[in-house]
Amino acid sequence: MSSLGKKPCILQIVGYQNSGKTTAAGNIIRYLTQRGYKVGSFKHHGHGGTPRLPEDKDSTRLLEAGAVLSGVSGGGVFALSTSLPLNWIDLCRWLDIDVLLIEGYKQKDYDKIVCIRGRDEIDLLKKLSHVEAIVSWIPLPDEKNVFSIDDRRYCEWVARYIENKRKG
Repeated sequence: MSSLGKKPCILQIVGYQNSGKTTAAGNIIRYLTQRGYKVGSFKHHGHGGTPRLPEDKDSTRLLEAGAVLSGVSGGGVFALSTSLPLNWIDLCRWLDIDVLLIEGYKQKDYDKIVCIRGRDEIDLLKKLSHVEAIVSWIPLPDEKNVFSIDDRRYCEWVARYIENKRKG
């Protein structure tokens, strides 16, 4: 059995619906990728029900028939579906991922960037652990590491955060 690679630096992006999580995650992924990082991402499907299966009809039919793992590959894309419990960290280590961005899963104990759209969402900051930074649509002068949703300096902050974590 081959040994697993390094453990990725893990950072969550959390917030209420339409707070800018996916926008911020996309900006961070682009920024880090341009700087040579190998970035993985997972998103919690928080809209109720089961996430949509891959559009490929054959692999979906095999999964629905009882396969615990089904995938499809083509054009440089590999889509995988499984009903098995999956350890994200081991998967990322196996793939030698540098950074893992997790969108959602608010109650997990990883360091977080919280997205805030309006004043009615500020209570989230008190409900969560490990809040390291905030990407906000509104001014939050009493909080630390606050970045405007329109100012992508949060991407630079994430790169510095990762480097500090890697140094130990």
